[in-house]
Amino acid sequence: MQESALKLKFGRNDLILETGKMAKQANGSVSVQLGGTVVLVTACMSKELREGQDFFPLTVEYQEKTYAAGRIPGGFFKREGRPSESEILTARLIDRPTRPLFPHGFLNEVQIIAVVLSSDGENDPDILAVNGASAALGISDIPFNGPLACCRVARVNNEFILNPTYVELEAADLEVIVTVNKKGVVMLESRAKEISEEVYLAAVKFGFESLQGIIKLQEDFTKQFGKPKADIEFKILSLELKKKVEEFAADRLKEIYKSSNHDERVEQAHLLIKELETKLVSDECSAADIKMALDEVEQAQIRKKILEENIRVDGRGFKDVRPISCEVSVLPHTHGSALFTRGQTQSLAVTTLGTGEDEQMIEALEGKKFKSFMLHYSFPPFSVGETAPMRGPGRREIGHGALAEKSLLAVMPPKDKFPYTIRVVSEILESNGSSSMATVCAAALSLMDAGVPIKDTVGGIALGLIKEGEKSVILTDIAGLEDHFGDMDFKVAGTRNGMTAVQLDLKIDGISLELLKKCLEQSKEGRLFILDKMNAALLKPRENISAYAPHIDVLKINTEKIGELIGPGGKTIKAIIAATGASIDIQDDGTVLIGSTDSAKSAEAINMIKTITEDIAVGSIYNAKVKRIMPFGAFCEIAPRKEGLVHISELADGFVKKVEDAVKIGDEFKVKVIGIDELGRINLSRKQAETSEFK
Repeated sequence: MQESALKLKFGRNDLILETGKMAKQANGSVSVQLGGTVVLVTACMSKELREGQDFFPLTVEYQEKTYAAGRIPGGFFKREGRPSESEILTARLIDRPTRPLFPHGFLNEVQIIAVVLSSDGENDPDILAVNGASAALGISDIPFNGPLACCRVARVNNEFILNPTYVELEAADLEVIVTVNKKGVVMLESRAKEISEEVYLAAVKFGFESLQGIIKLQEDFTKQFGKPKADIEFKILSLELKKKVEEFAADRLKEIYKSSNHDERVEQAHLLIKELETKLVSDECSAADIKMALDEVEQAQIRKKILEENIRVDGRGFKDVRPISCEVSVLPHTHGSALFTRGQTQSLAVTTLGTGEDEQMIEALEGKKFKSFMLHYSFPPFSVGETAPMRGPGRREIGHGALAEKSLLAVMPPKDKFPYTIRVVSEILESNGSSSMATVCAAALSLMDAGVPIKDTVGGIALGLIKEGEKSVILTDIAGLEDHFGDMDFKVAGTRNGMTAVQLDLKIDGISLELLKKCLEQSKEGRLFILDKMNAALLKPRENISAYAPHIDVLKINTEKIGELIGPGGKTIKAIIAATGASIDIQDDGTVLIGSTDSAKSAEAINMIKTITEDIAVGSIYNAKVKRIMPFGAFCEIAPRKEGLVHISELADGFVKKVEDAVKIGDEFKVKVIGIDELGRINLSRKQAETSEFK
């Protein structure tokens, strides 16, 4: 090992940090290895502030190169393109715990880039990317209050596993990504199968304790290979400016907060900013400075009101949930719909049922996989009364959709019991606090309205935190201002039996396990309250799916008949689809799914499939088509590549002198199988089929 590397046992493999070999022009560059997975992480900083800069511009990019897994990208363009949803979610996984650890007033642009160089198909690179980002910032000259460390914990057969493999994750009933520093927990991202708060807290504690060695490893790494921190000019507002803003705005802010109308508060706050700008903007004081000062004054006032006066902005108690209304079947022609409103946050969720053809194929480093359940979250600008360009989904929308999807996965029916592809879209129509948890509630109601047999109703709740020193207040169902000026965004989704998803983000540098325990207990109380409201609107899934949804029938055929059903070049199956309009999905185990909104067309497709795949039996009736005429009878096709002979004596009840007098090529009629000889030749009868049909 070179002198620029350190390693430590991390689960079943060594975690290796190395610097000085690659990307040496970056402010900080670290390669992180676990098993055969290697991630290169770099951190760079701009030399100067942009003019008028009033926020911290951190950008995080995460890239998975297919060469890392020994593959060439699929599709027409043989190179990586725009980030996949998985890459965007991992970039957010790096960003969320890292952002709060930069010093207050530091506004230089920082960019973190993580590139997966090698993937062994067992160790997920996302955990390495988070640790690598902390290490790269630690050894760089960029100001950073680290280190932080990250791991994945899974529970399999009631045992906690550190850094589980992909295979182990499939068998897990709990998966938690834990990010910590010395002080406590910094970020959590979890999915679960109705896990109790006690089990969840034990998993987080297991992760916290497992990561203390990685914290020490990074500290040693920084001491040995780190650069001195750059002499940065922090953007610190003058006390004189803050005092002027406070004197002018304090009483006005108190009056603004008395209004229960969100739109009115926003309008009055906007007018206040304009007045401050008119009064205070000068060569020494920009409009951006004034906005920052007002933001700090407003933050201090709201936090003081909560901590010292025990009053929230909207007058609620700390555990109170805003008024909730739930409606189902709000749209007339969709497969399922629900409107969930909590205070001034509103989600319209719409469920669509499709067939196997609608599954999403995902090409990931660990290989191809298919998704039959998708939840997409949409956040149009009108939801907050603003104007903005309508483009593709942003990172926040993808992240919120993924959280809501994860929340519902534990209750979704297995494919063999409900063979539909399911898509839910959440349209956020209003937003003032935790639209992602409103999405969970609306989506669960929408699924039940569509007749999807979910295991149980899932509800979601968001909690906030105001913490000053040893004093802290946990807020149930945070509104927008409490999220903006608070210290925590803690989202918990689940059923009455347990949690299905958890996401924790902080603006402070960590919370203790004891405080986390209190948050979990308070979240359960809020979740159960919301579930009561949801169940009052719809207690369980509807018995039948919508008449507008495709009905899927399931057949089981002999696997040896699959090739015969597909036909050469797919000719046979394409012909059935063209004739009936039904969708047909043939699986390797012989399961055939037939989907159609027309029951008659489904029945026709089923009959055609059975004709092809079932053995010809004496006494069975088939639809036949004349293919060839001979002096002694007509050869008829009763299934693709299956012919039988209708002897001239079996063409009609009376005497037939010539075959052509009774039938011609292309004629179609019903026939009955009256015999199969030892060579497999099939004898058919038209007249007996007509007699059987008449009877």
